[in-house]
Amino acid sequence: MALMRPGRFDRQVVVDPPNVDGREQILHVHAKGKKVAKNINWRLLAARTPGFVGADLANAINEAALLAARKGKKEIEMADLEEAIDREMTGLERRSRVLKPKVKEKIAYHECGHALVGARLEHTDPIHRVSIIPRGVATLGHTLYLPTEDRYLVTRAEIIDKITAALGGRAAEEVIYGEVTSGAYSDLQQVTGMARSMVMDYGMSSKLGQVVYRTRSHGNREMPFQTQDDLYGEKTAQAIDEEVKQIVDDCYTKALEILRNEIDNLRAMTMKLLEVEVMEGEALVEFLGREAITDFSEELKAGQNTPTEENSTDSESGSTNDEEDIGRKIDSTG
Repeated sequence: MALMRPGRFDRQVVVDPPNVDGREQILHVHAKGKKVAKNINWRLLAARTPGFVGADLANAINEAALLAARKGKKEIEMADLEEAIDREMTGLERRSRVLKPKVKEKIAYHECGHALVGARLEHTDPIHRVSIIPRGVATLGHTLYLPTEDRYLVTRAEIIDKITAALGGRAAEEVIYGEVTSGAYSDLQQVTGMARSMVMDYGMSSKLGQVVYRTRSHGNREMPFQTQDDLYGEKTAQAIDEEVKQIVDDCYTKALEILRNEIDNLRAMTMKLLEVEVMEGEALVEFLGREAITDFSEELKAGQNTPTEENSTDSESGSTNDEEDIGRKIDSTG
């Protein structure tokens, strides 16, 4: 911190991560010089990567080029790019991890619970994929929501629905098995954090009012959170905990209600997921409804996501070195 004292660096330039339009343009830049299929949905890829900076997007393109080359392809396809992004976000697929059938079934119900609850709420993002293929160290399955736009503000209703959808996995376990597992650990961390932010940071509690109970910023400098004693007493701390718990409990009750009303659909979707392991796009429509699914087809038809000729070199170029051709200009700068 001594390096940042006044008089040394008086001006700090904050560079935010690019928005969805910026990410799409960056993807096009890093795809130049590589053989890329003509039907790549760049808008979808940009929407899938919130928080990614230029280096992350460059890594994804380079990883996709390597994946395509290893499979003997003449060009990078959409599946290669999606797999590269998945690796960046959640780690490598671990199909070699053998799970007992009952464990796999519970994971499938958990993920379908997330998807079904999310699909029935008004303020959740569209669903792109539901998977029970293990990835990375700890991920046994995932449900991928795809934001349709960058958000700079969020309403109370949106946070409540996000908490409810995040509790859909645990709710499915209770509805089907009458007991819950430890698989919802990260979900519970997430929902507790969101509920606590509603109460302590955003003034979204009717009981505690329009008050911020913790603060971090001091002018333009980042400061540690102030202690409880600086801001409120023990009685208020207890009220905060009770309000956080009430928010989470109410959302969980709503998730249970949704799944009990759709228990047959939950079972049918889970059996299908166990069969195919990954469901996305049209495969989800039967169970979730078309309005709950991501659809970038109109942008694709309009040509907004079609690469330029420079980005989509014909694979019949006569080159004999696939990896060099597909991954041309791969650099190590990330």
